[in-house]
Order: sequence, then structure tokens, then C-alpha cells
Amino acid sequence: MPYEVSTEISFSAAHFLAGYEGDCARMHGHNWRVRVTLRAAGPDRLPGLTYDFRKLRALLGSVAEAVDHTVLNDLPFFKVKNPTAEALAEWFYWEVAGRLDDDSVTVARSEVWESPLNCAAYFRE
Repeated sequence: MPYEVSTEISFSAAHFLAGYEGDCARMHGHNWRVRVTLRAAGPDRLPGLTYDFRKLRALLGSVAEAVDHTVLNDLPFFKVKNPTAEALAEWFYWEVAGRLDDDSVTVARSEVWESPLNCAAYFRE
């Protein structure tokens, strides 16, 4: 039976949405919240431990450093994709996946909140 572990981090960044008709076309900022969930077939490391929360939080924090206090539109990934919450969730998914040091876990899902009520997620089926 698979297990999942998650952690969250927050950061601040600005963006604007090209081609959007409305306020979000203008530069504005958010205090973003990100949750990344890892999945494993079972707890393999220590009895009952799927992946160390401290390691996951440190990993997610190192990824968030690249976007904290930036204009997302200026980053290479967002020169190709509009920096929507959906695209940011996708970016976090792949950045974390590329830095994982453990073949027994995979990124199951990445969720990004641009406000307390609005969230987008990226996952692979």
C-alpha cells in the first residue's frame, strides 16, 4: 500500500498574466503557499519512515529560494509559460522531482495557493 508525506512552504513573488483581460494583467504580488507531496510504496528507511520531513522541507525550501522575492515573469520557465498558479505548481513539481535523492519516492503532487482560498495543483496520472 502506498504512503504519502507532504510539507508546505511560503514565499513572496510578483507576476502578471500576459493575455489576461483584467486586473491580473498588471504586475501584482502574492504571498504564495506551496505543498509538495511525495509517494512511496512503503516506509523503507527507518521503521515507519517514508521520507524524512526535515529533508523534504529543506529540499522544498531550496527550490523556493529561486522564486522568492522575484518577478516570476523574469524566470526562464515563465518566459515560455504564463506564470499562473497552475504553471507554478508544475514548476515546483519538476524542480523537486529533479532534486530528489531517493529512488524509492516520487513526487505525487504539487499544490500552489495564490490566496487562502485559491489553489492549483499539478500531478501526473
